[in-house]
Amino acid sequence: MSVRRLVPGTFLRRVWHLVSHTGSIEVVDLQAASRALILRATDDPRVAGFVRRHGLRLGASRFVAGETLDDCVAVLRSLQDRGFLTNTTLLGERVTEEAAVRRTVEAYQEVLERLQRQGLWTYLSVKLSQLGLDVGEEVSYRSLRTLVARAAEQGRFVRIDMEESWRVDATLRTYRRLRSEGYDNVGVVLQSYLYRSEEDLRQLLPLRPHVRIVKGAYLEPPSVAFPRKADVDRNYRRLLEVAFLGGATVAVATHDERMHAHTVEFTRRHGIPPDAFQFQMLYGVRPRLQENLLARGYRVLVATPYGPDWYRYFMRRLAERPANVAFLLRNLLRR
Repeated sequence: MSVRRLVPGTFLRRVWHLVSHTGSIEVVDLQAASRALILRATDDPRVAGFVRRHGLRLGASRFVAGETLDDCVAVLRSLQDRGFLTNTTLLGERVTEEAAVRRTVEAYQEVLERLQRQGLWTYLSVKLSQLGLDVGEEVSYRSLRTLVARAAEQGRFVRIDMEESWRVDATLRTYRRLRSEGYDNVGVVLQSYLYRSEEDLRQLLPLRPHVRIVKGAYLEPPSVAFPRKADVDRNYRRLLEVAFLGGATVAVATHDERMHAHTVEFTRRHGIPPDAFQFQMLYGVRPRLQENLLARGYRVLVATPYGPDWYRYFMRRLAERPANVAFLLRNLLRR
């Protein structure tokens, strides 16, 4: 079947154009064009309809540990048995109705109880937009506090994911509020593509935060985010160093081996032991690298999301690395 007939919408037609003139997938071209193109195309109803219909068969299942909690628990068990740390997320975001927020909280409570029964020390990673931030900041705070309190009873950790730049202030306020109430089983995320992140980190350091450092996966304007990858990478290294020297507990969340090497060299030079930090990577992305780091004695966490609402998560995975777009195209070409 023709790829052009399979693929409606702007995004994949343009990517196909890059491929068709050479007969092969040119990673350099995709690296230059794919990120903004994919993120802009995410809200296109034609793209969304196509990917939701065919995405699991075309590659989304590589990055998502199933659509049900049963599916996810089986994957988490396998990872834990092999020595990996894990977190999990019930995929979804941008919830705008309180009834839906309540259902989400109930679903996460079920996840916590299931993890406890199964003896899995997986922690939760949650988005405030899924817990009602767009309904109201107080709604998302109460929702999150319910989960953090239950997780604390189990000796379990909860990470607040970071989302678009306009949600950063509310996210950090929520984190500070929970810490001020005595909850130390909660962490936060900072994105190195945002100009503001170093100052945000410095303001958090008196709390000795648990901070995950990522590069950032949303489409942001140059008024708030570094447009050049080299600057994003430079800021990532800077955030790592400030966090380590400031006494934060650091999660180095990237698949970039140069950042791994920088972390290893910097922590050795400053006498920071390997068990004082962890590398975090995504389920289905560079599993051999994950295994290699684990074999070298480092703590490696595999972020293992699940759920039927996987579309936006999958689109961000495509945007992050041209290799992921190539994976999707190869599956299209085999149809």
